[in-house]
Amino acid sequence: MKRIIWLYGLALAILVALLKSLEYRYYLRDLSVEFYIGLVAVLFTALGIWVGLKLTRDRDASAETSLQAASPAVSPEELPERLSRFSISEREYEVLQLIAAGHSNQEIADQLYISLNTVKSHSSNLFSKLDVRRRTQAVQKAKELGIIE
Repeated sequence: MKRIIWLYGLALAILVALLKSLEYRYYLRDLSVEFYIGLVAVLFTALGIWVGLKLTRDRDASAETSLQAASPAVSPEELPERLSRFSISEREYEVLQLIAAGHSNQEIADQLYISLNTVKSHSSNLFSKLDVRRRTQAVQKAKELGIIE
């Protein structure tokens, strides 16, 4: 522990000697405040770009992996088997297809001649069976499982 403290003290002494030899404080007085604000802005901008690229690269890589892992489209012969595996009824499947097509709950109700509350019940059942929380997640998961195209 004492050794680490001595090393830090030595490093600090060398840094102070270096700054003194370069007369850093005189350079500090010659530059305006705007220069330092601009320097800090450039550093934080560069840091933000680097972090943004790092995060989006990870997301793009995970998206490519999930697309590669997705099941192929289901054939008409395999569809009842896949639906029964997830306990999805035919009516829930129809609702899922209309959700994937981008229809609202009211449009689904009108098209299937059922009430709005029934559409909401089917949607809720789908969400729980597919273990998702939103319509977009349900569509994505159904595509990954090969239930819909």
